[in-house]
Amino acid sequence: MFAVIKTGGKQYRVAANDLLKIEKLEANVGDIVVIDSVLAHGEGENVVFGAPFVAGATVAAEVVEQGKNRTVIAFKKRRRQNSRRKIGHRQLLTTVRISEILTDGAKPSKKAEAKPAKAAAKKEAAPAAAAAAPLFKAPKGDADDLTVIKGIGPVAAKDLNAQGIVTFAQIAALSDADVEKIDANMPFSADQIKDWREQAKELAKK
Repeated sequence: MFAVIKTGGKQYRVAANDLLKIEKLEANVGDIVVIDSVLAHGEGENVVFGAPFVAGATVAAEVVEQGKNRTVIAFKKRRRQNSRRKIGHRQLLTTVRISEILTDGAKPSKKAEAKPAKAAAKKEAAPAAAAAAPLFKAPKGDADDLTVIKGIGPVAAKDLNAQGIVTFAQIAALSDADVEKIDANMPFSADQIKDWREQAKELAKK
């Protein structure tokens, strides 16, 4: 039996015991997550389609690993404008193993705590994430506009501020260990952070 599910804005065709990498879910390794966005399910010629989702159908999956995808680099250069921009992105991923395809409102048979699958992008819906301590301690005084650094947009600046990084001087003073810490806990690559660090060194002098 197979099912077509939707999670993280993407669709996947799955069957029992399939190993799948999807966009990050708020769950711990070993948890059973229940994906209720099932577009279709069936076997052979007997397939049920939803409009858009099949009522009472869910897919239970066990979280195997939390990790990141490879870094994707976007480089843009404008001729004769002395303008270059390099942006890196590492998508946060969750590896799951499909346990069961359930129909007619059935519940997962596994005893592990089952919870609805929630995308990590909805940070406001994750109290644990909101309560977590920032990676760095913000210094006293006025904050700098981090969007002046090429490659840092409003969203990235907000994320950095939330982790206690608010000034050019802080970014300029980041050690390699600090860069690795940010790389491990935020969706920014080490190369990207080092590029910001070099730009911040010049900005901090002004």
